[in-house]
Amino acid sequence: METKKNNSEYIPQFEKEFLQPRYWGAWLGVLALAGVSLIPASVRDPLLGKLGRLGGRLGKSARRRAQINLLYCFPDKSVAEREAIVDKMFATAPQSMVLMAELAIRGPEKIAGRIHWQGKEIIDEMQRNGENVILLVPHGWGVDIPAMLMASQGRPIAAMFHNQGNKVLDYVWNKVRLRFGGRLHPRNSGIKHFIQSVRQGYWGYYLPDQDHGAEQSEFVDFFATYKATLPAVGRLMKVCRARVVPLFPVYDSKTHRLTIMVRPPMDDLLDADDNTLARRMNEEVEHLVSPNPEQYTWILKLLKTRRPGEQEPYKRKELFPRK
Repeated sequence: METKKNNSEYIPQFEKEFLQPRYWGAWLGVLALAGVSLIPASVRDPLLGKLGRLGGRLGKSARRRAQINLLYCFPDKSVAEREAIVDKMFATAPQSMVLMAELAIRGPEKIAGRIHWQGKEIIDEMQRNGENVILLVPHGWGVDIPAMLMASQGRPIAAMFHNQGNKVLDYVWNKVRLRFGGRLHPRNSGIKHFIQSVRQGYWGYYLPDQDHGAEQSEFVDFFATYKATLPAVGRLMKVCRARVVPLFPVYDSKTHRLTIMVRPPMDDLLDADDNTLARRMNEEVEHLVSPNPEQYTWILKLLKTRRPGEQEPYKRKELFPRK
């Protein structure tokens, strides 16, 4: 497939600065992650699960955000049920990240037997038809793996991203994301270049659940609460002349398999208004996340923007007070 060079494309570059002592800890972490990825999953997953749960107990700020999100989204669940989801989420995080490292180091053929696509016929048909596609992917712990797998099979992916705070981790993370090809567009450069890539034939990888503030968002239902949701996917669908397909990765630490859930295309968005567009996006997140809530990154400030007069949940000192 012929593609044009996109000037906004982000290409990670190694810098001499990365060798300074202040980054040695980051490099040790990267090497440790790479080493663990070479251990059989049946051996490493139980250990990673325990380490993840321990990290979830020590990382009090991240745990509190997850607790608040789950309280708002699942008020009917008991405290014990929500705490179990939080613990399992922290266990799932390193297991999924190490699978991503294994994919980058060993290659897709080595993990193919542990990957299952549920609904793959949907994207296979679109590829055969040469259609433009935007994949709607909620923030899961294995969120980058489906994109890497598709890129390894010759399906180029374009995504938007935020830089990590640590330059070494940002460099390594994005090198891994681009291991098999694709494009990364910085979010602070706007959405224009992402649209150009999709119109050129790259499949868009769009994460719908970040809070972008009230100005351009719609306040629509999200599980048992509401969320400021950007109704961008409908506009992207039109300007990119693309179909929108929801997708979500689910890692099972008992079978050591990743199931990539693919839902039918959202072909009901063309004539929808902004409120309907935003709600439909959240509906798809609910469909994908509800069966496996531990796979979702509940540590994000998903509910930061509230309606006028309502306090931000994370600033409510009476909720899960820090000890």
